[in-house]
Amino acid sequence: MSALAALAATVRSSGGLLADTVTDPIQEGSLGALAGPGYGELVEAIYEGYLQHYGDGRVLRPQDPDLALLAGDRLYALGLARLAELGDLDAVEVLAGVISRAAQAHAEGDPEAAQAAWEAGARAVGHGGGRAPAEA
Repeated sequence: MSALAALAATVRSSGGLLADTVTDPIQEGSLGALAGPGYGELVEAIYEGYLQHYGDGRVLRPQDPDLALLAGDRLYALGLARLAELGDLDAVEVLAGVISRAAQAHAEGDPEAAQAAWEAGARAVGHGGGRAPAEA
């Protein structure tokens, strides 16, 4: 099962308003594939949260923009909580930094920098390497 399909199943099984917005992903999660083993779904959850805030989601498609923002926050929290459960505080720090850098890049009108931060951050987690590269 792909990381996006696993994320869709996780959100569906949680029930509630967000479960009603889940769609079957038609693509593979490219960022999750960059992360270390066991980190794909949580990286995709955090990235999906970002997409709910700044674009169109791949797994959740809420019609209400306020629900999309709440979905984004929930997905950020889901992914970061899973990292904390793994005890990988370095990865929590890396991905929290990526979220911050991506928000800054969007505020500056530079979505390419946001995407570069996501790719660098995804590569940095789950490989035992500690801190993110400088570009993240």
